[in-house]
Amino acid sequence: MLLEMLDSYEDCVALAQAVKAVPESYQPSDQPTDFKGLIKTEVIKIKEGSSTSGQNHPLFRQFKESVWNVHHAGQPMPGEEQEDVIMTSTQTAIRNVSCPITGKPVTELPNPVRCVDCGHIYEKDPIVHYIRTKKPPNCPIAGCPVILQIGKVACDPLLRIEIEEFRSLEPAAPNATNIEDFTDLNDDDEDDE
Repeated sequence: MLLEMLDSYEDCVALAQAVKAVPESYQPSDQPTDFKGLIKTEVIKIKEGSSTSGQNHPLFRQFKESVWNVHHAGQPMPGEEQEDVIMTSTQTAIRNVSCPITGKPVTELPNPVRCVDCGHIYEKDPIVHYIRTKKPPNCPIAGCPVILQIGKVACDPLLRIEIEEFRSLEPAAPNATNIEDFTDLNDDDEDDE
């Protein structure tokens, strides 16, 4: 059932991208245009270029991890050794602690979004601008090979929850009202002598 939903989700994303792409590549002619065929061809191209499918889909993996965490809190998921090291060392599913575009910590992003393919988190408006202007729009995290697509960068249901959990794990930042001025201490020490 979940895999069928993921297939439908991918179909919808591909169709939305195709509907946006066809007008950009459309060449008017004297002959009637088969827009249905153009969109169908574009959908096929988009699906062939997609690296996500079935049980490797990031949303499916995220679902499995969520179910595992409910039943086995704090225990690494079997078969995910490399990611287990990351998960146990950070105790969170947050892959990057700051937006690579704005430099803001993910806990301070007003409108956070996550890439479905690589799991990196960005601020929505700057990453959408980046995707539209940079060709090809490679993920701005160093070493990440994913090419970003607007349809695959979204605020998923668990993102805000994971950011809140991450925020609760951070040490409290020093409060500016607690800063004291110690510059006059040397003068008092000299008077005592």
